[in-house]
Amino acid sequence: QVQLVESGGGLVQAGGSLRLSCAASGRTFSSYTMGWFRQAPGKEREFVASITWGIGSTSYADSVKGRFTISRDFRDNAKKTVVLQMNSLKPEDTAVYYCAAKGPVAARYDSWGQGTQVTVSS
Repeated sequence: QVQLVESGGGLVQAGGSLRLSCAASGRTFSSYTMGWFRQAPGKEREFVASITWGIGSTSYADSVKGRFTISRDFRDNAKKTVVLQMNSLKPEDTAVYYCAAKGPVAARYDSWGQGTQVTVSS
């Protein structure tokens, strides 16, 4: 497993932007997949976006395509940081956002961050 720490949540008006970061440590994971999930009150946790650390291939939920971008931040080699840039935010994007990681042979994400709140006001 790896340790994950999210940051960057907050309150923003509809149409605004937020940038979430997830700093990972604990293992080398060139072949790991890093993902973002979210859970709104009364709803199940849902997939938002993912990226493979080594190759950088990405995947997005239909609800965020064209608005959210997931990327790798290479500025600090000591930390493997994944960024979720969220633009054109909508009230329905309000949720607790979680960073997660899984190894190359794992069927499910097995490392999770503590979550960060994103609130979009109308």
